[in-house]
Amino acid sequence: MSGLINYASCGLLWLGVTVRAPDLVRHWRDPILRAVCAVMALAGLCFVLGAPPTVGAVNRVSGIPNLAAPLTYAAITAYSAMSLVLIVFWKGGPDVRRVARVLMGGYCAVLVLVAALFALGDAPVERRTDFDTYYALTPFIAEMIVLYLLAHLTAVVTTALWSLRWARAVHGRLRTGLLTMGAGTVVGAGYSVTKLTAVVARWCGSDWSALGTQVSPGLAGLSAVLTVTGILIPWAGPGLTSWLGSWRAYVRLAPLERELDGVLARRSLRLPRPRPSSPAALLMWRQTSIHNALGYLDALFDPELYDHVHEATLRTTGDRERAEAAGWAAVIAAAVRTERGGHPVPGAPGAPGSPQGAGRPGGAGSRFPAPDASALVRIAEALSVSGPRADSSVRPGSTARGAV
Repeated sequence: MSGLINYASCGLLWLGVTVRAPDLVRHWRDPILRAVCAVMALAGLCFVLGAPPTVGAVNRVSGIPNLAAPLTYAAITAYSAMSLVLIVFWKGGPDVRRVARVLMGGYCAVLVLVAALFALGDAPVERRTDFDTYYALTPFIAEMIVLYLLAHLTAVVTTALWSLRWARAVHGRLRTGLLTMGAGTVVGAGYSVTKLTAVVARWCGSDWSALGTQVSPGLAGLSAVLTVTGILIPWAGPGLTSWLGSWRAYVRLAPLERELDGVLARRSLRLPRPRPSSPAALLMWRQTSIHNALGYLDALFDPELYDHVHEATLRTTGDRERAEAAGWAAVIAAAVRTERGGHPVPGAPGAPGSPQGAGRPGGAGSRFPAPDASALVRIAEALSVSGPRADSSVRPGSTARGAV
C-alpha cells in the first residue's frame, strides 16, 4: 500500500490549516477557531500516521517495533475528542468552557493510559496493517486497543447525537454543517465497531482481520471527509458563497464584454488583467472595462431606440427589469455598430468640446442612468439571447444618435 490517498488527504487538510493560520494568530483567543484548526490538523495527522509507509518509517527511526500504533491511536483519540469539543463550543451556553475542560481532561487521561499500556505490554513483531487483531490476546496491548476504540466510539456517538439533535433547532448553513458532521461521526462509529468486532472475533478464535484491514480504513477516511466538510460548511460557507457569486457574475457578464470588445481594444479602454486573479478581482476588472466602454459610447446611445424596445418588451413580457435590459442591449449594440463604422463620437472622453461629466453613464450630461451590477448581468443575458449584433433589435428607420 503506497498511502498516496492518506498523504493527499493530509495535504489538503493541512493546507486548509495553513490558509487559516493568519486568522489563528490574530484571533488566538477564539475557542471555535482554535478547535476548528485543531480538528483539521489532527484529522490530517491521523491520515499521515495511518499510512503504511509512515508506520514503517516511525518504527524504523524510533527503533521500537509498532510505536506507530499508539501514536496513531493517540491522534485518532485526540481528533475525535476535539470534534466533540467543537460541538460544545458551537452550541455555547453558560458552562461551555467547563464542559470543554472536562472533556479534554478525560481524553488526556485516555492518551496517558494508552501510552502506559503500550509501555507495559510486549509487541515485538511489527504489524503495519493488522496490529489490532494480531495483538488482541496480548496482555496490556489488548487493553490499550480496547481502550482507544471505546474512547473513540464514545466520542463519535456523542458527537453524532449532539450534532443531529441540534440540527433540528437551527437552519441554513449551520444545519447543513451539523447534519454532514453528524453523518460523518455515524460513519466514524462504524470504524470503531468493525475494529471491535474483529478483536472480539479474535478472542473467540476466529480470524476476521479483514474487517480491520479493509473495511475500517475506508470508513475512517469517509468519516474524516464528512466530518471536516461539516465543520467547514458553516465556517467557510460565507466566503465560498461570495467566491461562487463573484465567479458566476463574471461568467454571466461575458456576452456584454464580447459585444464591447472592439471598442475596448480600439480605444485602449481595458485595464490590464489582474494577476493573480481571484473571482472578485476578475469581476471588478470586467465591470470596470464594461463601464469604460459604456462611458465612451454614451454620446451614441439613442433614447428613442431605448424607449421603443423597452415599451415593446414590457408589453410582451410585463417584466420591467427585462424590458430595461432589452432596451440597453439594443442601444449598446447599435452604438457599437455605429462606432465600428468610423463615425465620430461627440461628447466622448477627451473629445473637443465634450461636456463636463459626459463619457460616463449616470454622470452629469449623461443620457442614461448608470446600470448597476445586477443590471449589467441582465443586459448581458439579453445580448446572449438576441445575439451579439444589434441589427434585428433596431427598429426600421432608426439610427444611433451621433451617426452620420
